[in-house]
Amino acid sequence: MRHWSQRTEIPLRRFIIWLGIAASRFHDWRTRYGLANEHNALVPRDWWLEPWEKQAVLEFHAAHPLEGYRRLAFMMLDTDVVAVSPSSVYRVLCNAGLMKLHNSKPSLKGKGFQQPLRVHEHWHVDISYINVAGTFFYLCSLLDGCSRFLVHWEIRESMTEAEVETIVQRGRERFPGERPRIISDNGPQFIAKDFKEIIRICGMTHVRTSPYYPQSNGKIERWHKTLKGECIRVKTPLSLEEARRLVTEFVAHYNEVRLHSAIGYVTPGQIGRPRSGDLRGAGSQVQPPV
Repeated sequence: MRHWSQRTEIPLRRFIIWLGIAASRFHDWRTRYGLANEHNALVPRDWWLEPWEKQAVLEFHAAHPLEGYRRLAFMMLDTDVVAVSPSSVYRVLCNAGLMKLHNSKPSLKGKGFQQPLRVHEHWHVDISYINVAGTFFYLCSLLDGCSRFLVHWEIRESMTEAEVETIVQRGRERFPGERPRIISDNGPQFIAKDFKEIIRICGMTHVRTSPYYPQSNGKIERWHKTLKGECIRVKTPLSLEEARRLVTEFVAHYNEVRLHSAIGYVTPGQIGRPRSGDLRGAGSQVQPPV
């Protein structure tokens, strides 16, 4: 068109009108002239993962098979293994056939609930069962709702209302200046008159979740699921003493090492017990219960 426009001295715009095409399309064609056609096609990336990086991802996944691909990406970044995005980790694991693909419904968690804005504003408490060599024991946990820091836990052969009071009181002794809101379900230990009285005396408040709706206390329910799936059922303790030892080790790992997806892939200890110069939270160091 440029050739005939110069020979006939007819404006290029007239040729475009005669051909019945848009001026913008013609200018796009002229801009892309001589280049590879990239329209509606995959554009080559500037940086590709090298074979050693893919192998490092696979080896790190083999060493941490229970971690998700997003957590793996941040863990590898923290340990200077390889710096790749979560989507790249996902593609590498998918190509190796190591991802469990499944369809899941969108989560409705957090709807209508005001999340805590500071550490030790909410403490979630709940009781669960632990199967140790065919015998069920009671596990009572106290979890901070903001940092997901495990404040206190105990495994007992029984779990009466007085024992729950003791567990809550021991959690308060670790943070004596805090007056959290206690969030629990409607179990008999939590609706007892004496439990309400101890909450009042300690200057705390108590909120119970909706009946038959465990999602209302989902933070601590998820903690119990994580503990059972990554510790109890994997290591299979054969005695109560061994179960307490394994849970003590896992709680230390959970609070100080394991990256938590709900708080931005940092450890609960970094928020619940910040280091010098870290302004993301406030708290004191919590020792594992004896």
